[in-house]
Amino acid sequence: MSVKGKCAIVGLGVTAMGKVYGRSASDFAAEAIKLALDDAGLQKEEVDGLLINANLSPEMGPLLQMTLGFEDLALMNAMNAYGSTAGTMIQYAAMAIEQDLANVVVLVYADAPLTQSRGSGSSYSGTGVFPMTGMNGLRFAYGYYGANPGYALAARRHMYLFGTTNEQLGTIAISQRKWAQMNPWAQMRKPLTMEDYLNSRYIVEPFHLFDCCLVSNGGIAVILTSAERAKSLKQPPVYVLGMGQGAPGDNQRTDREPGIYTGAKQSGATALKMAGVELKDIDICELYDCYTYTVLVTLEDYGFCQKGEGGAFVSDGKLAPGGSLPTNTGGGQLSSYYMWGFTPLSEAVVQARGQAGER
Repeated sequence: MSVKGKCAIVGLGVTAMGKVYGRSASDFAAEAIKLALDDAGLQKEEVDGLLINANLSPEMGPLLQMTLGFEDLALMNAMNAYGSTAGTMIQYAAMAIEQDLANVVVLVYADAPLTQSRGSGSSYSGTGVFPMTGMNGLRFAYGYYGANPGYALAARRHMYLFGTTNEQLGTIAISQRKWAQMNPWAQMRKPLTMEDYLNSRYIVEPFHLFDCCLVSNGGIAVILTSAERAKSLKQPPVYVLGMGQGAPGDNQRTDREPGIYTGAKQSGATALKMAGVELKDIDICELYDCYTYTVLVTLEDYGFCQKGEGGAFVSDGKLAPGGSLPTNTGGGQLSSYYMWGFTPLSEAVVQARGQAGER
């Protein structure tokens, strides 16, 4: 089954982002959905599908339906595939619409980890999904807390294998900051130089401060419907052309390196094939960028350059304004706002509509 072009994103709602205190994740979710409905010219009563990006907030679960006041839905789920969730939600919603299981589906992400009494660095710290007992205890004995160490180890391995440098990673951070300076939604709009990048403190070597994503309070919602229905709504339809998943897993065998050879290779090939396009047709990329390294390795695994050549590929500034492959054109999670996969998704919608202004 191909769902190419059979449904479209018709609504986008983005709340204020960043250090917005005193509001709950549910509150942000409600505002984002209201903004998306107004954007599309739809009424709440027309919504018959709700997909919630389950995250670390206990509010972002199935009971959010009741908080928001949605009734008699034909499709409802709280989904979590970490950074891949937004893409998975698009896939799920598109297939449901194609099979007449739903007509108007809202997808929402919201979170409020920041408080005035706690710094950004502690917002997502801790043991995460791993119990501190048995062999897992070795992780914590060696300082493996939160997401930073795992990505840092992958980046260090890439450096060892291919000679990738901090300066090359810094080029990504600087490119995205240039985009953020043109984005009124972005949290970080101060110019960033290579000297600033290299002089910033280490978070986990080899990652400096500006290699790591922001922490944000806020919410984003998008609305999908059929291509036919999309034609009569307020905004230019953003058609879904291709999709794919790739989940290599990690069974700890030494002959597999999922931090170097990622699931992007499989998912990218699948999506491009469904869409009927080639890499040469792509003129803008919106990629998950929790770290500079994820941008580099994803570009490699999508095939924009050979494995190991990502550092050299980005070093000429091609990802920045005026470059040949504009990437994360709103500033991404590194400089704009951190809403998991809804960060690149929201900017992709703005760009596809032609509503990005100077950027």
